[in-house]
Amino acid sequence: MILQNMQIVASQGARGQTILSLKGPLTSHTALTFQDAIRSNDSPTLIVDFSGVPFIDSAGLGALVGVHVAARKAGRRIAFAGMNDQARALMDMMHIDQLIHPYDTIEDAEAVFL
Repeated sequence: MILQNMQIVASQGARGQTILSLKGPLTSHTALTFQDAIRSNDSPTLIVDFSGVPFIDSAGLGALVGVHVAARKAGRRIAFAGMNDQARALMDMMHIDQLIHPYDTIEDAEAVFL
């Protein structure tokens, strides 16, 4: 089994939000890196771009839910954008889509924070 790493790049969105762009799978191998990146970013409004994430496993999904809940408890606004069909199907199958609404694009997510 080949273990792949996750790269995370922070940038500023058009409306001042922080955007974290992910590249690589969100799995048991990369979940802690993902969680640490979200938790260490103190932006009050955060968009996480999943367009570079080819695959999410159950551990990755758990990490996603964990950072979502932690951000909400801390009073931060967080949105997830650019998820592929596999990630959306996993969220749907596990009924996570009732808790988290993924946006098609970064621009869609930014529009929510107007």
